[in-house]
Amino acid sequence: MHIGHISLLVADYDEAIDFYTQKLGFVVLEDTLLSPQKRWVLVSPSPTSECSLLLAKAANEDQQMQIGRQSGGRVFLFLYTDTFWETYEHLKAQGVIFLESPRQEPYGCVVVFQDLYGNKWDLLENKKPKS
Repeated sequence: MHIGHISLLVADYDEAIDFYTQKLGFVVLEDTLLSPQKRWVLVSPSPTSECSLLLAKAANEDQQMQIGRQSGGRVFLFLYTDTFWETYEHLKAQGVIFLESPRQEPYGCVVVFQDLYGNKWDLLENKKPKS
């Protein structure tokens, strides 16, 4: 078994697609119109990732109130990279908002950033095992 998709509430499909593709460098795996109000939009850091984000446009007031707060203000999603400093500098140049300075932890290098709606993400590079 594996997790296929994580549903992420968004205010607008196109602005979310723009952020994830233009700022974070994700790819659109699928964008299918299901009805005049609903699309099936999958984005992922890589076309070969097993897990992707399902961008789900908030359909009512209750869902709209949860946009950007799906994890109650905690870090919600974790984006791994093998090139931490290169990725960090690229995201900074794209205008991604970082909530702290990068830090070294026992497990590797990490920094918290937010997406266009305020969801918190960790950008991480795992510590390389010693040979």
